Amino acid sequence: MENPVIKAIKTEDQYRSILQQIRQLWNGPEKSPEADLLEVLAILADDYENKHYPILPPDPIEAIKYKMEENDLTATDLIPYFGSRSRVSEVLNRKRPLTFNMAKKLFKGLNIPAETLLSF
Repeated sequence: MENPVIKAIKTEDQYRSILQQIRQLWNGPEKSPEADLLEVLAILADDYENKHYPILPPDPIEAIKYKMEENDLTATDLIPYFGSRSRVSEVLNRKRPLTFNMAKKLFKGLNIPAETLLSF
């Protein structure tokens, strides 16, 4: 591959072109000029994706429900994090907001990422 001009990706067409170049370079030899080019193009593509296709953290309540399903937990199992069974129900049904203290307990006890819990 000849020496391409490397510049910031500003359009979707440029992004698609960079992805095609990445595909062509993907299985190239390590520690080669092509590998260096691949790394630079991947950084440019990642920057474009972060700006144009951000991945937002999941909804806090959906994250709690997912963790419940993943760990086979019931509403009763969540009482230590919320304070009472009725509070668990209110929060999971979006009738009461998740508080900072609840989020802190869920983070420590269920390993739900803080950025997910605090996006309320």
